[in-house]
Amino acid sequence: MKTATFSSLLVDPELRQAAEESLKEGETISSFVEQSIRDNIARRQRRREFLGCGLASLGEAARSGAYVSSEVVLGRLEQMLAKVKAGK
Repeated sequence: MKTATFSSLLVDPELRQAAEESLKEGETISSFVEQSIRDNIARRQRRREFLGCGLASLGEAARSGAYVSSEVVLGRLEQMLAKVKAGK
């Protein structure tokens, strides 16, 4: 696989220093930036999928007329939380 490069990134010296101070042992600024980009891409993809599911669910609810009230949802969440707390 061929590799490609990102253009140079100009940042404030304070940001550069903060990045350098946060590096793990053996980690480079380049690897840190690359991983940050990968993480952000993955997060945006998950968000896009989540929103897509939500919009699809909204559309289905609008078509079917089957909605669940916020009181019911919150009640179910409280029950789930109570079960988790009871198990600990």
